[in-house]
Amino acid sequence: MHVLMISDVYFPRVNGVSTSIRSFRRELQTQGHRVTLLVPHYPHCGQYDQANPDPDLIRIPSRSIPRDPEDRFMVKREIMRLVPELQKQCFDVLHIQTPFVAHYAGLVLARALKLSVVESYHTFFEEYLYHYIPFLPRNLLRWVARRFTVAQCNAVQYVIAPSRAMHDALRGYGVESPITILPTGLEASQFRQGDGARFRHEHGIDPRRPVALYIGRVAHEKNIDFLLQAFQRCYQQLPEALLLIVGEGPAVEHLRQLAQQLGIAPATRFIGYLDRDTTLLDCYSAGDVFIFASRTETQGLVLLESMAQGTPVLSTAHMGTRDILEKSQGALIVEEDAEVFSASLAGLLINSLNRQLLSKHARDDARKWSAREMTERLLQLYTKLMSPKHTQGALVANSN
Repeated sequence: MHVLMISDVYFPRVNGVSTSIRSFRRELQTQGHRVTLLVPHYPHCGQYDQANPDPDLIRIPSRSIPRDPEDRFMVKREIMRLVPELQKQCFDVLHIQTPFVAHYAGLVLARALKLSVVESYHTFFEEYLYHYIPFLPRNLLRWVARRFTVAQCNAVQYVIAPSRAMHDALRGYGVESPITILPTGLEASQFRQGDGARFRHEHGIDPRRPVALYIGRVAHEKNIDFLLQAFQRCYQQLPEALLLIVGEGPAVEHLRQLAQQLGIAPATRFIGYLDRDTTLLDCYSAGDVFIFASRTETQGLVLLESMAQGTPVLSTAHMGTRDILEKSQGALIVEEDAEVFSASLAGLLINSLNRQLLSKHARDDARKWSAREMTERLLQLYTKLMSPKHTQGALVANSN
């Protein structure tokens, strides 16, 4: 099978969507399938591409996005210039991964290449946009996000939702296209045990020091303010505790200032991006407890990555995180209350026997989310889209 994918984001830009694409794509390739991927060109991405040579990765010229230094908009006309060359290849299905330029260019490509289209809906825009467009009323932004989502999802033959909560939200909006729930699985490499002792040594962290850990995009919608407020209370009870915030994003400076205001700056360290296959695994392993409180997560892959390293999770359960955590024995779910969260965190950091029990269960929980199994389900969907019924439907829809 030959799949054409298009996305507005990919490595070296690090986020959950990039990780999901790479996970599915690697597993598809491992199983003998070909995946051509169209993504933005980023300044200085040559180093990443040299280290990860990929003949089926096509970088599209892009332009900057106001107020967002991390992301890029692909130039649509540059994508369209590829059509004659793409028409020479025999693609079986087109998979759109993001809802911006990739969505609209993807529909045009599908029409030109006579392909059915599936689109993954990774982002819960209803609880996202107001962080980046604060000068417009929140209710208006919520309405815009819902209408935008419905129009896009109803323009494709199939929609992939990464969690039950995202599926239900899309149906509640009025999406009529078929929706399948398909989370991102963990690649086998994520189960390779990291060296937490090495990470602590390299960063000057005492081996006995209790460490609470957050890894992910450092953005306003991740609710990291709440984690700092909860950690402040924990720090008062356990002054030797350390909070690591690992990742990059637009909220870094805000969170540094908040840590100063809360009096926890000496016990809070901000660490940038880490290599996913080496130092990031070490970092997960170095933590005693992984903490999380995002309200907008459509899956929460970092929770699985933490559990795969045997690091217990303490988290609220909103949106997609609920799918992962509700049946997990390697995680504790707590309400979004700083006092309650803080007490649970302090208890885990103090009680090593409890952490060890959770750690064992965490690894077992993570093994249930393998990339191989999820990719098998994706292939079944692709095969369904290749059927004459869906192909004919795609040609009719794309001609309108």
